[in-house]
Amino acid sequence: MNESLVVNDSSAAGEPVPWMEAESLNQHNSSLELSTAPLEFPVNPWDIMLCMSGTVIACENAIVVAIIFYTPTLRTPMFALIGSLATADLLAGMGLILNFVFQYVISSETISLITVGFLVASFTASISSLLAITVDRYFSLYNALTYFSDKTLQYVHLMLIVTWGVSLLLGLLPVLGWNCLHEPASCSIVRPLTRSNVMLLATSFFAIFVLMLTLYFKICKIVCRHAHQIALQQHFFATSHYVATKKGVSTLAIILGTFGASWLPFAIYCLVGEREYPSVYTYATLLPATYNSMINPIIYAYRNTEIQRSIYMLLCGCFQANGSYRSRSPSEV
Repeated sequence: MNESLVVNDSSAAGEPVPWMEAESLNQHNSSLELSTAPLEFPVNPWDIMLCMSGTVIACENAIVVAIIFYTPTLRTPMFALIGSLATADLLAGMGLILNFVFQYVISSETISLITVGFLVASFTASISSLLAITVDRYFSLYNALTYFSDKTLQYVHLMLIVTWGVSLLLGLLPVLGWNCLHEPASCSIVRPLTRSNVMLLATSFFAIFVLMLTLYFKICKIVCRHAHQIALQQHFFATSHYVATKKGVSTLAIILGTFGASWLPFAIYCLVGEREYPSVYTYATLLPATYNSMINPIIYAYRNTEIQRSIYMLLCGCFQANGSYRSRSPSEV
């Protein structure tokens, strides 16, 4: 996900061509890369937008990480997964900022590989944490009676180990040699990642997305069944049953809709795009993908009553003493 653009013109003996002139060339390499040449062109506006996105992402998620870390009442499996998501998104935001700084101030192949590996690992951890949260929500409904047990804590720790282990491995692949620095013909739309590496990442995303769809479909069925049972037991009218069910389905639709709308365009373009395609297509699909890390803390953290309470205590030093407060399960978040 390194965003500096250098366009190679065969008639200019490899001299870098400014980004603003790239659209007028027909035969060139338009893949994204970190420049190893001196800065000879104005700052790419797409890079500025990515840096701004990274700044917002880092600030939002830093607050979530700090609140979960310093609040003893949030040391539960559910908040461990939310903290993992916030940490991954925080690192992704920092990676976007560092990438902007490094590509225009310090340019080298080593930094290029480290930066792209850092971003790959961070975004992979973010998506994998979303999957882990989905699994946790499913089990909290499917095994509601045994959810608050030591076994739950064990499988949450296992999911965290697998999530960060796989993410770290995928992030190290470019650094360990799976890159196209010495074989430009094998480059993908995001240099220095090879096309095979990008296809692996995109395929993994689609697998996670399908799994999340399946789990949320099962969650939706459980929510509808529970709402119907509650309506029968408490003699609610059909309208109350409809409202409760509609609210649950709407929440799931928002979660899946934002995730799919953010990442699907970039994942699809990773499969069909070629390095010769104009770089604006890569930027236009990559930028919305970063917005998912911007929306995640709003969906998974700031809507949570316990985190809201901690924020009030942090900012005001007090909170409404008469407000109702109880620990909630993942199915209610």
